[in-house]
Amino acid sequence: MAIDLSLPPEVQALADRTGRFIRDHVLPLEDAHDGDIAAAGGDRFREQLQQAARDAGVFAPHAPVEYGGHGLGMCDRAPVFEEAGYSLFGPTALNIAAPDEGNVHMLAHIANPEQKLQYLAPLAHGEVRSAFAMTEPAPGAGSDPSALATRAVRAEGGWRINGTKYFITGADGAGFFIIMARTSGEPGQRGGATMFLAPADTPGIRVGRHLDTLDRSMVGGHCEVFFEDLLVPESAVLGEVDRGFEYAQVRLGPARMTHVMRWLGAARRGHDVAVAHVARRQGFGARLGDLGMVQKMIADNEIDIAATRALLTRTCWELDRGEPAANATSIAKTFAAEAIFRIVDRSMQMCGGLGVSGDLPLARLSREVRPFRIYDGPSEVHRWAIAKRVVGAAKRALRDSE
Repeated sequence: MAIDLSLPPEVQALADRTGRFIRDHVLPLEDAHDGDIAAAGGDRFREQLQQAARDAGVFAPHAPVEYGGHGLGMCDRAPVFEEAGYSLFGPTALNIAAPDEGNVHMLAHIANPEQKLQYLAPLAHGEVRSAFAMTEPAPGAGSDPSALATRAVRAEGGWRINGTKYFITGADGAGFFIIMARTSGEPGQRGGATMFLAPADTPGIRVGRHLDTLDRSMVGGHCEVFFEDLLVPESAVLGEVDRGFEYAQVRLGPARMTHVMRWLGAARRGHDVAVAHVARRQGFGARLGDLGMVQKMIADNEIDIAATRALLTRTCWELDRGEPAANATSIAKTFAAEAIFRIVDRSMQMCGGLGVSGDLPLARLSREVRPFRIYDGPSEVHRWAIAKRVVGAAKRALRDSE
């Protein structure tokens, strides 16, 4: 049976429009500000970019149609998000940057009608930003979410939340928070987490310092956030009590893949810059692009791009079918995070001194894609999960054969 990998015409048209918009409008702005969204103007700049994306007809490709988006599934998002990611500012322009893109996806699947009206609608329209507050300082939740220490206890009128989070992307200036807190059990135990929604101006929410990280392209930084006797009503519960870890998977699997899409676009830009450079640069009696060692790096980049797309396509197909896709997600995320960095790193090498200078975008691309091997689960944790599933299946097969 033949497998049709062609895109629906309307998706291909949207990807093409997105590519033109990024190259004509967004890339010059990224270059002017060295990929630093705060230096470009932060939220004021975001609003200008997003209005331009609306005018170009490429805004919110992932959001439900009833909330002003294009309603694309995971497979159809891939080419559009990759085109947006060709610029570090592109995802912000299309309102598909983390964490808002993942929060739109999760709210569309889990929120009740009142929550969708209060939180999803303004987020999808770009009227506010959001933050997903899960990661905590040690010994709290990080790569091991079961270590969740922030606690919510029942109080008169709702729930009282206390805890400290950090590395919370977009926290500074967010309009609301999605808070992961423990409502039963103890840190280290599986289950017992609940998600809560809270406007950012609710008493008891305090945004602390920005943690100084390599990347500079995400509005609102990566911040400490303190919840100090935060009182939220019963209506703030997102979904059901004690099902927070289950709901997190609704967000995390797709969000890992949309990270792959966006940063694959950034890596592709790095590759294009390097190939253009070696095609014209003379050295050792030939153009650099005619030299065997340079051609090997070009070929390896092409292989990594193609392999990343193939793994991404398979995983998105599983997600669109409603499957958990846990193993496929871990495989694709781990390979892509490392391949994307290899692509940018080889591109820098091909460009020599220019590659590590500000005259080309490669150094800032390297700065942005390196954290992906940690964000949304370190490669080592995903490898452990993959191996655990494989060994577990082998053990079950042995038991069944006895």
